[in-house]
Amino acid sequence: MKRINAILRHPLFVQQLTLLEELEAQRPFCRHDLTHLLDVARLMWIDVLEQGLALDRETVYAAALLHDIGRAEQIRRGIPHEQASAALAESILPDAGFSAEETEAVIAAIRCHRGGAPENARAQLGELLYRADKACRLCWCCGVREACNWPEERKNAGIAR
Repeated sequence: MKRINAILRHPLFVQQLTLLEELEAQRPFCRHDLTHLLDVARLMWIDVLEQGLALDRETVYAAALLHDIGRAEQIRRGIPHEQASAALAESILPDAGFSAEETEAVIAAIRCHRGGAPENARAQLGELLYRADKACRLCWCCGVREACNWPEERKNAGIAR
């Protein structure tokens, strides 16, 4: 996973992740740290394996690692994080060795990971990202569940996906 390690070491990724961790340090629920990003990646990859999908592991991991990387820009500047994350991914992915086609697929998945309509050609990666992002949340055992602004019907009631 040479290209994934290149993302993790990319100065822009490191900068944005560090900033986000600082901005969310006092957040009592659902932080968007490296643990969250890796949880999403692993759930996506499990789905790929279980469904026998023809997706490249590094492309799956890239989408997961970059899907929330723009949250600091949302907090600081009000830019929707899927837009900020897509813009950051556009800079990071080519530097990490991803092709133009792979970059486009990851960016499309990031743009729709909050439930927007995925672009047809890239719907599979976007749908995996959307589901894994929601499924990795431990709402049913969260100590600050009542303070969460997610509607009850969106909160996870258990492990089943």
